[in-house]
Amino acid sequence: MSKKLLVTGGTGFIGSALVRRLVRDGHKVRVLDDDSRGARRRIADVIDCVELIKGDIRDPQDVLRAAEGIDCVWHLAYVNGTEFFYTRPDLVLEVGVKGITNVLDACIKQNVAEMVLASSSEVYQQPQIIPTPENVPLVVPDVRNPRYSYGAGKIISEVMAFNYGRHFKRILIFRPHNVVGPDMGWEHVIPQFAVRIKRLAEQTAGALNFPIQGDGSETRSFIYVDDCIDALMHIFAAGRHLDIFHVGTMEEVTIAELARAVAKCFKREIILVPGPLQAGGTLRRCPDTSKLKALGFQPKFSFQESVARTTGWYDENAHMAPAATPK
Repeated sequence: MSKKLLVTGGTGFIGSALVRRLVRDGHKVRVLDDDSRGARRRIADVIDCVELIKGDIRDPQDVLRAAEGIDCVWHLAYVNGTEFFYTRPDLVLEVGVKGITNVLDACIKQNVAEMVLASSSEVYQQPQIIPTPENVPLVVPDVRNPRYSYGAGKIISEVMAFNYGRHFKRILIFRPHNVVGPDMGWEHVIPQFAVRIKRLAEQTAGALNFPIQGDGSETRSFIYVDDCIDALMHIFAAGRHLDIFHVGTMEEVTIAELARAVAKCFKREIILVPGPLQAGGTLRRCPDTSKLKALGFQPKFSFQESVARTTGWYDENAHMAPAATPK
């Protein structure tokens, strides 16, 4: 059944992929974004089918206007990228906390029946259980560490969403785990690895000395953006009120393996040069996706294909890299 949907952060990486899929599935889609970190080029192929509102998630009037006549809000607007957690924690929290407050208030005033909230694996930080299920405790290990501005804002968002949930027909939360793909931004590990290896490959023959944070044994679990969106459609179709879903794959990959996979895309060998980890960095991350799989979801893209597709875009578009991208 076609619905009228609002996507906040709809010109961002995951948001734009979601918008394209929702349009293709026959929904009427409205996007609220200030384009400060998003880019309308990401929805160029469906932009004539989308109602665009340029506005700030921190402005209650912008959000109230965007929520008018909407059946369901997909709330994705946030400041992502590890660099920002450390350098702009105040902005991360301002967007996160004011954003969820304004979205919930607008939904209640406009009688919006449903909301889907994008949370994060950062809400549970250093889990005691790996693969990690949805019911692990949510923690802020050190309130003085600016890194946890992101996770803290997401925890607040989850708590507010569920405690305002009585006003809604259905509230759903998904926690994406390391979603990758073309044009995902420049503040993430694969884009930064790709840009650095490309630059080194242009300057040096033979094996490349490649500095990394940590010793390379740290792990993550990567999911390709198309698979992520497919997972969200399963959740939207079958998720129950107050459900939480971990979105990702259960293939745990070391950062050393990731670096070598990116280098392979450039047909180069690398020699890893270990370095200090930033304070608060997660040593292991791998979600338990049993609950998602029970809805019928299965990822289609392998780790190698996900890296190759993502790295290929950054190879072709390296000229777009901001000057501040690590070299």
